[in-house]
Amino acid sequence: MRGRTLSARIALVVCTGMTLTLATQSLAASPSALPAVAAPPAVAVAAAAPAAPVGPAAVEPAAPAAPVAVALAAPDISIANVQAHLTQFNSIASSNGGNRRAGSAGYTASVTYVKTRLQAAGYTVTEQRCTSCTYPSNNLIAEWPGGPADQVVMFGAHLDGVSAGPGINDNASGSAALLENALVLAAQDPTMTKRVRFAWWTDEEQGLNGSRFYVNSLSATQRGYIKGYYNFDMVGSTNGGYFINRLSSTTAAPLKAYWDSLGLRPEENVEGQGRSDDYPFQQAGIPTSGYAAGASARKTSAQATKWGGTANAAYDPCYHRSCDTTANISSTVLNRAADGIAYALWQLAVGDGTGGCSGGQVVTNGGFESGSSPWTASSGVITNSSGQPARTGSWKAWLDGRGRSTTHTLAQTVTLPAGCTAATLAFWLHIDTAETTRTTAYDRLTVRLGTTTLASWSNLDAASGYFPRTLDVGGYAGQTVTLTFTGTEDSSLQTSFVVDDVTLQVG
Repeated sequence: MRGRTLSARIALVVCTGMTLTLATQSLAASPSALPAVAAPPAVAVAAAAPAAPVGPAAVEPAAPAAPVAVALAAPDISIANVQAHLTQFNSIASSNGGNRRAGSAGYTASVTYVKTRLQAAGYTVTEQRCTSCTYPSNNLIAEWPGGPADQVVMFGAHLDGVSAGPGINDNASGSAALLENALVLAAQDPTMTKRVRFAWWTDEEQGLNGSRFYVNSLSATQRGYIKGYYNFDMVGSTNGGYFINRLSSTTAAPLKAYWDSLGLRPEENVEGQGRSDDYPFQQAGIPTSGYAAGASARKTSAQATKWGGTANAAYDPCYHRSCDTTANISSTVLNRAADGIAYALWQLAVGDGTGGCSGGQVVTNGGFESGSSPWTASSGVITNSSGQPARTGSWKAWLDGRGRSTTHTLAQTVTLPAGCTAATLAFWLHIDTAETTRTTAYDRLTVRLGTTTLASWSNLDAASGYFPRTLDVGGYAGQTVTLTFTGTEDSSLQTSFVVDDVTLQVG
């Protein structure tokens, strides 16, 4: 990762809280102090609630209930294979002056290593000479020949390191995780709904020069073809955390969904903002996200409690140092990143062979972190007020809670693609109340799609904490409808309905 922080960044729409449950992924043991997560990982789609919601359309399991597994096609990426690539990069550095700096013999040999394997797997591979780089050298671009050419999902990592050492965590880790994902995609050769393009960048350490050169070389039409760029920089830090670029954006949703399924509770990649190869794409208006495990910033006590490791110590103690060798890798952190890449790739670009459904996430700004747009809401509903905590981030939708006759609404118009067989509306709901009755619903939250009431909850459902609410809306495929939350409160004794992390996943 580049050492100097750049400035401006572009705000993107947000959406969190994917509701699918993931297939089992094996985790390799780690020599680091980071905690293991028991397999199989699963996204919790239901939690024990004190009372069933009102309304026949609500889909709520009995409490308590175990998560329901929904098998997905994403493969398990072999951590042993990823580590074998790291060993090769380390050996390349050792044979070429101890480093893989852009423009050096070590960098050129790294390009050759990646290119040879991609060509053998069937990729269309090109080298792009970065003539404006501090150390003129080549980007490596590989495209899988499947999916529409005007619908591109791009995955990238910088291949260069600094001159101080072999650059294994920074950034052979991201490069190796992408390489193995590319090889697995080629070996499985699935039906593609989008074109997948991989990139290994040069001269990142000198100022993001390789990726900027690439972005600047694209026409406006070519940039428009790229529907998302995902960056992976330092994804194996030994004292690492679990960070996602633009955590609450729609683009980040599949990355977050996978790590959520492992119970990791990822955080925004604050340290890496403007410091890696996603930044030139972001400046060009291309949606971006990515994984990182942290560089020279220090792990907080709260993060050490959540993720393990050492508080008040750097995420990567060998950042830009000669000790950044294969010993400077957490196999657990790296494995979780590699498998998360595979999950995102399969969700974004791999079909089931039947065609006809351009599924995905259709709610925008479901975590409310980028302000009100495109929601239409009553005044004060979308808020970062400390009076009610958000489930994730700082913002949420807080309906009612006034203790007087009140009606609040929250709405967004969505389009569900035609040809899809399933659609699930999901959100997290917290209800607290000052009502003392156990029998009368004085205050109520109602959820509608179009003119149909899907479900409702009342003061009788109050409980501490957030609970996931999941509603089947598959019958709306091909329609443009308005999703509306309406909170109504009677004349006294407040009830607060707090909504966060709204998704409508179509597939």
